Amino acid sequence: MDGNNKEDMKALLDEFYKSVGEWRKSSPEEMGAFMDFLAKVERPKSLDTKTKELIAVALSVEAHCKWCIAFHTDGAFKAGATEDEIRESAWVAVLMGGGPSLSYMQLVEAALVQLKKK
Repeated sequence: MDGNNKEDMKALLDEFYKSVGEWRKSSPEEMGAFMDFLAKVERPKSLDTKTKELIAVALSVEAHCKWCIAFHTDGAFKAGATEDEIRESAWVAVLMGGGPSLSYMQLVEAALVQLKKK
């Protein structure tokens, strides 16, 4: 799969970050609490950042969330994950989620092509 004729992953990331910025203005208390929780959960402890991002990729596929797939694939790349590691984590989600999750593998493939750090 070339990933080029699927969702625009960079556009999804931009859309997500724009929404987060708007929510920080309209709901600062809620977003502040969520961002604090996010920082605490994402902090490396028993699991390193790469492992947590790979888990998040799998959960994104299982949750059928295209914004999450873009966000966590990008995060996995930034944390040093390889294409094969990201793809394998997504296949674990397909194992658990079946056919509906399989259809979201095309978004993972698009993200692998579009978000890969060169």
